Amino acid sequence: MIVIGGGPAGMSAAVALGRALRTVLLVDAGTPRNAPADGIHNYLTRDNITPADFRTAGRSEVTHYGGELVDGTVASASSSEGSLTVTLEDGQTFTARRLLVTTGLTDELPSIPGLRERWGHDVIHCPYCHGYEARGQAIGIIGSSPMSLHQALMWRQWSDNVTLFLHEAPAPDPTQAEQLAARGIKVVTDKVTEVVVKNNTLTGVRLEDGTVIDREVLVVAPRFMANAEPLPSLGLTATENDFGSVVVAEPNGKTSVPGVWVAGNVSDQMAQVVSSASAGLLVAAQLNADLIQEDANLAVAAHQATTN
Repeated sequence: MIVIGGGPAGMSAAVALGRALRTVLLVDAGTPRNAPADGIHNYLTRDNITPADFRTAGRSEVTHYGGELVDGTVASASSSEGSLTVTLEDGQTFTARRLLVTTGLTDELPSIPGLRERWGHDVIHCPYCHGYEARGQAIGIIGSSPMSLHQALMWRQWSDNVTLFLHEAPAPDPTQAEQLAARGIKVVTDKVTEVVVKNNTLTGVRLEDGTVIDREVLVVAPRFMANAEPLPSLGLTATENDFGSVVVAEPNGKTSVPGVWVAGNVSDQMAQVVSSASAGLLVAAQLNADLIQEDANLAVAAHQATTN
């Protein structure tokens, strides 16, 4: 069993499969999506753990239950006669009966100078991940789509000082404008041209006309793009949707390619760390059941061959 991706879904699946006495190889590229974040939240008993410490603890549990870790990036994968082979960028190859892809996604941010550098600190997107830490601060929503209007109303729950910078989002209709006004949310129509930072702290945004508006936190809506490699080499690609792209699979994680399964953000753009870990466990259980059935079928065939 090969798991590609060492995030919460991949590590959780590897632990569950190891506890099921399966031989598991976990290939980890070492580029977790949440690496820039200061801490992980809404994960019961693990609140505020750093992504690095979470990864270290998870990898330890994988090896504790017999899993093997390989640090590297998968360049391609192929299928032949019921087995799947992955080739790493350094030329190493590994073969298994099943392949679980938990490679997560990439956050595509608006192209605004200074924004990427603050990502995961004072540039955020998920109120349930970082809203409590931003409570009561001066929050700016950088618009990129109609959903930005919803974002502004949502973030008003955590602060009464929210400004919506339309940027590339459409202007609110009369009903939306009334809602924003009633909640005390200011709307700025000029585009944002720069994130202003002083002493390694976000202090505001600069508009097209040069005006600087003070803000302590910025909220964006990234495009959530599935890290679908190496699935295209197996004939499976990510599907575009309103939020980015995702690998479509059955609810149990099974894809249209025999023997290939997915879990976590690569197939669920909205999954947080705890729900990605849960998905890894659930898909691992389905995978193990699939292998159990295959083992039974093979045993029956072997038994019949010796008795006929």
